[in-house]
Amino acid sequence: MAKRAIPEINAGSMADIAFLLLIFFLVTTTMDIDAGIARKLPEKTKELTKDFHERNVFIVSLHENDILVEGTTPMNLQELKEATINFLDNGGGTFKGKVCDYCNGKKDPTSSDHPKKAIVSIESTRSTNYAAYIAVQNELVAAYNDLRNKAANNLYGISLDKLIKKAKDETISSAKRKMFKTKIKHIKEMYPMIISEAEPAKI
Repeated sequence: MAKRAIPEINAGSMADIAFLLLIFFLVTTTMDIDAGIARKLPEKTKELTKDFHERNVFIVSLHENDILVEGTTPMNLQELKEATINFLDNGGGTFKGKVCDYCNGKKDPTSSDHPKKAIVSIESTRSTNYAAYIAVQNELVAAYNDLRNKAANNLYGISLDKLIKKAKDETISSAKRKMFKTKIKHIKEMYPMIISEAEPAKI
């Protein structure tokens, strides 16, 4: 007597179903995405050399949430921008033999000589709160922006922010956009953003 053949199971449809389920889960599953931080980095500056005087360096030290200026003076975040403006706009000396004729500072001989010589240095420890570090950077950048906007208003009757918008406006002629870009370059040269970020100290 012949053996009865065992019927095989057709697995083709199961493969199709598994493939459809895979597609379904890929389409409907949400993934966690690291959004990051909306942070505009400081402008690229020329490499710093050792040829500078201590009075031309504004040191901001961070330890956890505490802020020290010049290593000894405790300061609140709200006071930092004004202190940075006073340092940058001091105009207590010369740059290439010329005094700063657009500075409105106190001309303190113990503070910065000229905005083009002024360096802002951020020092931090590894225990520094990241949010506090970003907040300090924002205040320092805001100090530069305030000085630049004031200089642009004095020279051209328009803020630097508006100059930048006009330089990007495609509805005006390329000649006008070039003129705005020249003005922007001049303002940024008056107050170059020189922010040095030191390696965090191991404390």
